[in-house]
Amino acid sequence: MPESKFLFDSFALLRFFQKEPGGEKVRVLLEKCRSTESPPLLNAINLGELIYIVQRRFGTGKKLEMLAHIHRLDFTILPCPNELIFRAAELKARYPISYADAFALASAVEHGAAVVTGDPEFRQVEHLVKVIWI
Repeated sequence: MPESKFLFDSFALLRFFQKEPGGEKVRVLLEKCRSTESPPLLNAINLGELIYIVQRRFGTGKKLEMLAHIHRLDFTILPCPNELIFRAAELKARYPISYADAFALASAVEHGAAVVTGDPEFRQVEHLVKVIWI
């Protein structure tokens, strides 16, 4: 059965917004989300990561532009209740992934979603969740 839920990490979305290699595959997956009426997922921690990276590299204008684009794409922003924080911390303790990636992973597992990324850290956790490589 093909996956119907996609959780995008900051790596994938940065590639998409900056029109870098892999960005076209992200666009196709976002279109699939729209056509299947399954909104794309983004963890709030990963959204924060996107905000600070874009702000630092490109300034406030680009940050606001990116946030407007995320809104237009109808992303569901997943909150970080304590249970998710604890799961992400456990994943971070067990696997050599960044703390932000641990939140993406924990959210993908919780929602039965495939992680869309190009971040090689996710190779360590492919046995836990479906990874769609860009």
